[in-house]
Amino acid sequence: MLRGLLTTFKSLFEKPVTIQYPEEKRPVRARFRGRHVLRRYENGLERCIGCSLCSAACPADAIFVEAAQNSHENRFSPGERYAKTYEINMIRCIFCGFCEDACPTEAIVLGDNYELSFVDRASSIYNKDMLLEPVAQGGSPTPQKTRPGEFTRSIPVQTNPTK
Repeated sequence: MLRGLLTTFKSLFEKPVTIQYPEEKRPVRARFRGRHVLRRYENGLERCIGCSLCSAACPADAIFVEAAQNSHENRFSPGERYAKTYEINMIRCIFCGFCEDACPTEAIVLGDNYELSFVDRASSIYNKDMLLEPVAQGGSPTPQKTRPGEFTRSIPVQTNPTK
């Protein structure tokens, strides 16, 4: 009994380990898998080409992709197709990262945002507008108007050393 009271008395003067969450956020690890993000190229075009490989790789069947054809008047991605509809059901998602591994253009990545809360089931389905990252400086938003053969020259080839 005395040993238990001694332990309690010692911990009374130690600094608490509690973090005041909304004001103070704990940094995440480098390999943390949080909220999904659909990436863009520097010129503003979307990386997603609507191939649905992420949807096929998802073990929880949480991703829905509907592809449509690009045109020179309305270009969304550098390929022939783009993702007209891209939805992720965050209730079903298990944050495994298989979608990120399956993507040939590195369009979908799991970011470091861990603040996910929903008030109803409908708000847990993230659509394309919610997932797309903002347009970078110097880029133009999609859809873009391009000339035939123009869109492929403006996309730099990038390598990802972490994969």
